[in-house]
Amino acid sequence: MRKSFLKTLATGAIAVAALGCGAFAVAAETGIKLPEKHWHFQGPFGTYDRAAAQRGYQIYKEVCSACHSLSLLSYRNLMELGLTENQVKGLIAEIQVPDLGDDGAAIDRPARLSDRFKKPFANELAAAAANGGKAPPDLSVIIKAREDGPNYVHALMMGYVPFDKLTPEQIKEAAVTKDDNYNKYFPGHRIAMPPPLGDDKVQYADGTKATLDQEASDIVEFLAWASEPHLEARNRTGIRVILFLLAMAGLMYAVKRQVWADKH
Repeated sequence: MRKSFLKTLATGAIAVAALGCGAFAVAAETGIKLPEKHWHFQGPFGTYDRAAAQRGYQIYKEVCSACHSLSLLSYRNLMELGLTENQVKGLIAEIQVPDLGDDGAAIDRPARLSDRFKKPFANELAAAAANGGKAPPDLSVIIKAREDGPNYVHALMMGYVPFDKLTPEQIKEAAVTKDDNYNKYFPGHRIAMPPPLGDDKVQYADGTKATLDQEASDIVEFLAWASEPHLEARNRTGIRVILFLLAMAGLMYAVKRQVWADKH
């Protein structure tokens, strides 16, 4: 039994080490090392910074929603970020979503809390036609879909380099021209998406200074929440289960000592 326990412990240690190396998986696959940033939603005690996530939603609404959909979320989900029902209604007051009228004709109507986030294009063909032949990805689970997603998305937002700042070696390696976009952290470095963020790209409603790093961090916080909105509840449940199992193990050990006390 002791050997089995030690084997399990060793297996767990290997798994933890593998998770720790996850931050470098993108680097191993593409030869690009991502800058590491501390995200307090990571780890067994992780929680979301709701103020940052609210700012991230503002960035999505004002910048990202022009090209990227967020099809797995409904507007009412924004109340989970600490917003009241009236605040959410105010945020979506100007959004018009497609629907059918009483006579079956296509109409646009004001968005409701129960509506899914409005898609920027009618379908994938329209999205591809408007973006050089390739539809922009849906962002609902983009943080989970990319290896080391939080650091990858943050680095991607920060990694654009103007053409006039590139070295001849970088231009040759990525085969870019002045009409292309170069990104240090995108595989191949040549990326179709122009730089979406920049200093003072948005004017935050809470007065936070909108630097590029702040905007990149806030959009990651929002997209991380969008990818896994029940993370905090799951973490709390996991901690309770572990505490219960520890207490049960202690109780079982005490019972065992009591039952076998006269056998030794």
